Amino acid sequence: MNTNRNWKKDTILFLTSQTISLLGSSLVQYAIMWYITLKTQSGIMMTISIICGFLPTFFLSPFAGVWADRYNRKLLIMLSDSLIAISTLIVAILFLMGFHDLWMFFIVSVIRSVGSGIQTPAISAFIPQLVPEESLTKVNATNSSIQSLVMLVSPMLSGLLLTKAPIEMIFFIDVVTAIIAVLILLIFLKVPIHKKALEKSKISYFGDMKEGFHYINNHKFIKIFCIFNALFFILAAPVAFLTPLQVTRSFGDDIWRLTAIEITFSIGMMAGGLLMATWGGFKNKIHTMVLANLIIGFCTFALGLIPVFWIYLTFMTICGFAMPIFNTTFTVLLQQKVEENFMGRVFGVFGMITSIMMPVGMLVFGPIADYIKIEWLLIGTGIMLCVLCFFLAGNKTLIEIGKPEPQNN
Repeated sequence: MNTNRNWKKDTILFLTSQTISLLGSSLVQYAIMWYITLKTQSGIMMTISIICGFLPTFFLSPFAGVWADRYNRKLLIMLSDSLIAISTLIVAILFLMGFHDLWMFFIVSVIRSVGSGIQTPAISAFIPQLVPEESLTKVNATNSSIQSLVMLVSPMLSGLLLTKAPIEMIFFIDVVTAIIAVLILLIFLKVPIHKKALEKSKISYFGDMKEGFHYINNHKFIKIFCIFNALFFILAAPVAFLTPLQVTRSFGDDIWRLTAIEITFSIGMMAGGLLMATWGGFKNKIHTMVLANLIIGFCTFALGLIPVFWIYLTFMTICGFAMPIFNTTFTVLLQQKVEENFMGRVFGVFGMITSIMMPVGMLVFGPIADYIKIEWLLIGTGIMLCVLCFFLAGNKTLIEIGKPEPQNN
């Protein structure tokens, strides 16, 4: 897919742009999450916030996948960052004017979800344009470590800013980082547009979408991946979204505790990304995913049992360690096995699954968390995540597709 001799330089520019953009986004994400958690301590309010952050992505992902295959992917990434910057600027100004109602945070989450829905499939499909196939694992894992470093710094910086300045100041920082990210792509990154975007489409817009679904339907391993993803993200909803609420209820509502769980998780993710960048995983990628899934399930189970906060943080670190091992392997497997002209649509469908299954999980677990202990939810979903490993390990189609490509002599 990649024919660019300067792919390393282009990759560094692209990852730099995305890292700067992610920093601003992360500051806003933590500020909103902690504000709602500390002000309401309500599972229902957390659920509403999460639905606002994921549902627009669900509706937009199939369209965004078509856009990522039809149009210039770099331009789509720039436009989505610009959309977020402009809308965040408007919301920040409204906050300065005295509008501090809770629904304003939900609006911010909706806008950011729209931008993310456009951007995510475009980024996943754009990386193979920059990077040779044999370097995809290393680049994706390195990107994961960089993102984890940002996520390590973000909660500390966000917590500091929240104690020193009003929340709208964090919104303005996000606007500035988005502008810088867009300018890097616009001025410095020169990448040829992928082949399909240069062709005049002979079929209708919805015909393109239908063709993408037909492609997925005819590839058994992609269909099985869709089912697995749906189950995984439903079961992962409590550990992903209810642990801050659990910590507030069970250990105390100090903001340093909320910061600590995010920092330890990010340290784990950074270490896991570095491991994948150097190790690359087992020869069969599915075996790597099974191992990571098993670790995540066990840690989720343990987080429901541990009464001591520093031990709790240890298991949060291990859970974070497993995430880039799982995500990197999953992403690279699709990048290697899916045809370039369909990559945007395939990642769009997976973005749709991810964005809807988390809120579906929270629609179930969020309200329940107001009536029973979150610890019980973590124990139950942790067990089911471990059981899900047998689905992965025992599926012959996935095991076959996970095998390394035969080397040509």
